Amino acid sequence: MRLSRIFMALTVGLAVAAVPTAAGAAQPQPPVYTPGEASLTVTPTTIRLGETFTLRGEGFAAGPVTINVTISGNPNAAPAQGPARRSDGSAVAMTAVAYQQPQSAPTTFTVTANAEGEFTVTYRPSRTGRHVFTAIQGTLEDSATGIVLPQRPGRPPHGGGHLPVTGDSIGTPLKLGGGLAGAGAVLVLLSLAWRRRGRFGIGSR
Repeated sequence: MRLSRIFMALTVGLAVAAVPTAAGAAQPQPPVYTPGEASLTVTPTTIRLGETFTLRGEGFAAGPVTINVTISGNPNAAPAQGPARRSDGSAVAMTAVAYQQPQSAPTTFTVTANAEGEFTVTYRPSRTGRHVFTAIQGTLEDSATGIVLPQRPGRPPHGGGHLPVTGDSIGTPLKLGGGLAGAGAVLVLLSLAWRRRGRFGIGSR
C-alpha cells in the first residue's frame, strides 16, 4: 500500500515538472532571417555634378557591408592654356586651372544592413564619369551603375551666380573726362561773353 502511494507521488511530481517544459516548447519562436539574393540599386541613374545618388541594398545579412566605387571616364576638364584676345586686339596669357573639390568622395566605405538585411545610403560624387557601385558581404555581392554629368552651363562649380567680367575698364573714366571737358568749355564761353558785355557797356547805366 505504501509502495503504491510512493509510485503515485513520483508520477504526479514528474507530470507537474514536465508541464512548464511542454508549455515552453509550445510557444512560437521568432523566425530566423536567412540572407537571400543580394540586390543593390542606384537612384537616380543619371545626375549632375553636385547632386547625390541614393544606394539601396536588399538581401544581405544584418551587419556591415562594404561598398566599392569604380570610376571611369574623363575627370572634370580644366580650361585650355593659351592666349586670349581683348577687345582692343591685345593678347592676355591664360593659365589652365584645375577645379579642386574641398574633399574627394570616397571610393570605399562601409554601411550597416539592418535585421532585414537592408540599407539605404546617399553618395555625392566629386567628379564626372561612370560610377560602378559594388556591395560586398562575404559571398553576397551585387553592383549598380550611375552616370555623373558636368554641371549645367552658367553654373560654376563653386556655386557663384556671377559671370566673370572681361575687357578694359577705361570706358567710365573716358566718359567722365569728356563730361568735365564739355563743362569747362561752357564756362569759358560764358566768361568771354560776360567780359564782352562789360567792355561795350551792355547793361550798364
